[in-house]
Amino acid sequence: MFVVLLTYTAPIEEVDLALPDHVAWLERQYERGLFLASGARKPRVGGAIITRPMARGKLDAILASDPFSVKHLAQYEVIEFSPTKTAPELRQLNEAVPH
Repeated sequence: MFVVLLTYTAPIEEVDLALPDHVAWLERQYERGLFLASGARKPRVGGAIITRPMARGKLDAILASDPFSVKHLAQYEVIEFSPTKTAPELRQLNEAVPH
């Protein structure tokens, strides 16, 4: 699994103009079953995404198609981790632990 931290590299006014396209892009990733959670960071300096397990190259390609990336509005820090413990409510989402 991955945690992706986005940090805006452009003024928030430019980010806001691209936000509808970014939200549509996020929705497509949820429809494909690739993302588990996402949202704005506090304070509003970027965002965060939690993904399902996938090949790192696939994730890189997905992130490159984000309108924030295409328009050079954000940079991405990708953190890979293997969850070994999950809250009962999330156990079905943890593909690394036998159910």
